[in-house]
Amino acid sequence: MSCHSDSTLAVLSDLAAIRRPRLLLRTARHGTADYRRETDLRRILRLPATPPPGVATLHCLIELEAQHDAMRTRPLDEVGNPWRAARHVEILIALIAEARLMAEAVTPAAANGAQTGPSLSV
Repeated sequence: MSCHSDSTLAVLSDLAAIRRPRLLLRTARHGTADYRRETDLRRILRLPATPPPGVATLHCLIELEAQHDAMRTRPLDEVGNPWRAARHVEILIALIAEARLMAEAVTPAAANGAQTGPSLSV
């Protein structure tokens, strides 16, 4: 996987710029309640061990999600891997959960119950 590291704020700003259909995002936000980092992230990224939280992990998820969004939006007559909504939602769930984790690390006030993390937009 070709994931490069960036500053925390740059990655969170990249995340805030993502625009996706409302239903896709609502489904993913709902799914974050059942997200289990240790098992889900390893499976989603197809790695032998769960990567540490951080900018590199978040950037990998952003790249993976962009690949799936490209499959979602390509013309129907184009040949290639089929877009799978369930897989795309799993990636978005991990992306949202990891972004929240990153935002909590950046803003200590978030740990006190305030709304945290960038929000993907529609």
